[in-house]
Amino acid sequence: MYERNGEYSESLMVHFRRAEGLRKESLDLHSLDLNARQIADLELLLNRALYPLTGYMSREDYESVVENIRLADGTVWSLPICLDVREEVAATLQPGQKLALNDQEGFLLAVMTVQQVWQPDKGKEAALVYGTDNPSVHPGVQQLMNQVHGWYVGGPVEGISLPLHHDFRDLRLTPSETHRRFTQYGWRRVLGFHTEEYLHCAHREMVLAAAREIGASIFLHPVVGLESPGSLDHYTHVRCYLAFVNKFPKNMIMLGLTPLAERWAGPREALWHAIIRKNFGCSHFMVADDHGDPFAGTSMDLFYPRHAAQELVAKYSADTGIEMIPQERMGYLEDKARYVFLKDVNGQAVKDISSRELRHRLEWNLDIPEWFSYPEVVAELRKSFPPRSKQGFTIFLTGLSGSGKSTIARVLMVKFMEMRDRPVTLLDGDIVRKNLSSELTYSREHRNLNVTRIGFVASEITKNGGIALCAPIAPYEESRQANRELISRYGGYIEVYVSTPIEVCEQRDRKGLYAKARAGKIKGVTGVSDPYVPPTNPELTIDTTNLTPAEAVQEILLYLEEQGYLR
Repeated sequence: MYERNGEYSESLMVHFRRAEGLRKESLDLHSLDLNARQIADLELLLNRALYPLTGYMSREDYESVVENIRLADGTVWSLPICLDVREEVAATLQPGQKLALNDQEGFLLAVMTVQQVWQPDKGKEAALVYGTDNPSVHPGVQQLMNQVHGWYVGGPVEGISLPLHHDFRDLRLTPSETHRRFTQYGWRRVLGFHTEEYLHCAHREMVLAAAREIGASIFLHPVVGLESPGSLDHYTHVRCYLAFVNKFPKNMIMLGLTPLAERWAGPREALWHAIIRKNFGCSHFMVADDHGDPFAGTSMDLFYPRHAAQELVAKYSADTGIEMIPQERMGYLEDKARYVFLKDVNGQAVKDISSRELRHRLEWNLDIPEWFSYPEVVAELRKSFPPRSKQGFTIFLTGLSGSGKSTIARVLMVKFMEMRDRPVTLLDGDIVRKNLSSELTYSREHRNLNVTRIGFVASEITKNGGIALCAPIAPYEESRQANRELISRYGGYIEVYVSTPIEVCEQRDRKGLYAKARAGKIKGVTGVSDPYVPPTNPELTIDTTNLTPAEAVQEILLYLEEQGYLR
C-alpha cells in the first residue's frame, strides 16, 4: 500500500473522533497481538518513516520489491513490509475484513483493512533479498525462515495510538517533528547517521569531517527498542549517545531515537535506512562499507562484498532524493596526537581499540585511554559493564541424569554462600520441573521450553548481580544456545558439560529411570529412548567417573578465578 499522486499526510494516526469509533468497532473484530519486530514496523508505518507506504504491502508490491527493488508503481523500495501471520490466522481472514492490531499487552494500536492474504515463497524472498536461502549462514535468513510466520497479509492501516514508550520520550521524534525542528534551526542540508554501536572519539572526528565537507548539520539517529524492557544495554547506549552529542559544537547536531527491526540484508538494508532518513528530513546519509552486514563489527568474514552497500545507496540516490556519503574509517596517530583517515595512512602506526578489546578492558577493569573515548562515555559504560569480579553470572551444567551435575551444583551453592560475595540461586532440573514447568511433557518442544524458562530466570538473576546455578539435562543445543545468547547480555555465562558416560550414569541410577526405560516401562528417557546432543563449545567439560564432587567443583572455581569472576 502506498500513496499516489504526491498526496501526503503527516501520519497515519486518525482523528480522535474516528479513533473513538474504531475502538468501539474493534471489540467485535478479530485481533492480533504483535511481537516486538512487528510493533517496530507498525510504529514506522504509523509515523510515516516508511512513506509512501500507507499500510502493509500488497502481493503485487511485495513481489515487485523482492524482484526489482521497486514498488509496483516504480518507487524505489528495498525490503518487504508485510504483516506475517500463522496459517491458522490466515485461514480466518478475508479481503475487506478489519483486523485489530494490538501491542504485546493487548492494547489497541491500529486497525487494518485486509486486502490480500497469501503464502509467500520465502526461499525466493531470501535468495533475492539476502543473497542466500541458507539460514545456517545468515541470521537474517534464519529470522525469515524460523521467526517470520508463513503467511502475509496486505492492506492499509488506521492508527489509533503509537506504541507506548516510557523511556527517553523527548528523543523519540517522528518524521514530522524532525522536519519542523530542522526548519526552525534553518537546517536545509542534514547528514543522517545510523548506528547501533557505542560511539567514541574517532566517530566524532569522522562525522564532523563529513559534515564539514558537504556543509551539513548532523542528525544522529541510533536504533533502539527491540531489547527486553529491562536491558541495561539499551539505556547505556542512550546515555552514551547523550554524552557523545555534548562533545559537538552547539547547534550542529541533533539526537533522535527510532525503533527499527533490523533485517541484516546488507546493501538492501542500507538503502532502506537511507529512505527512512530521507523521510525524517535528511538530505545526506552516511553509509559504512559494511553497512547492514550481519557480521559487521565481528571477527567473522563479511557476508556481503565490502562497499556494496555504499554502491547501492549511491546508485538509487537520484530516485530516493538522499545523497550517499561514505563512512571513512579513522585511527589515532599517537606521535601527532590526532585522528587520520585510514585510507591516508602510509605505513604509520595507527592505534585503535576494537569493540572486543573495549569489552575486555571493561570486564578486567583496565584503563581506557582518553584518546579513544571520552571520560563521560567511559563512566556510563563502567556503570553498566562492571568488572567480572562484580558481575552476576550463570553456571549452566548440562549432562545425562546421574552424571553428577545436580550434586556439583549443590556443592557450588554452598561454596558461594560461604564466600558471601553475591546472592546465589539453585535452579536444579527437578526443582524447576516441579515448581515452574509442571504442566510440560517430555516432548522435544517442551524440553526446550523448560530449558529456556530456566534461562529466563537465570538471566534475571544474572542481570541483578547474582549467581544462578542451573542443572537441567538440557539435551538439545538450540535451547542451550538461546540461553547463552540471552544471559550473556547481562553477565557471565559458563556452560559446564558434565560428560559422564551413560554406563556410569546407569550404574548410579538413583531414580531408577534407566532401569524402567530399559524395561520399557517409561519412555522419553534421555540417553535411552531420547537423544542427548553434546554441547558444541562448552567452557568446561567434566567427567565425574573418577572425580569426587569436591574435585569437580574445584575445577569450576579455578576456571572462575582465572576468568576474573572471583577475587
